[in-house]
Amino acid sequence: MIVEIKSSVADFRADRKWIAYRDFSDRLYFAVPRDFPRALIPDECGLMVADPYGAALLRGGATTKLTAGRRRALTMRFARIAAARLRRYLDPDAVRLDSL
Repeated sequence: MIVEIKSSVADFRADRKWIAYRDFSDRLYFAVPRDFPRALIPDECGLMVADPYGAALLRGGATTKLTAGRRRALTMRFARIAAARLRRYLDPDAVRLDSL
């Protein structure tokens, strides 16, 4: 699941990269402020309304399953990045193997 946060209508209209995000998740949601015009959000996308104190899910998005290959590649990339961050946290003075 990907949650794309849009702070205003201008932000939504200026940033169209989210269209490509659909290929990298099973569902795409928008989180917007309470006064955001909800009609701008495509019907196939989920919708969350947020304020400084919390958020509410107003509608679920359409499910588009990732292909098995892409899911595996994304999971492996996430695991490698998480392992590298954990290694740096636990031993910040260790020699980085990927820099050799």
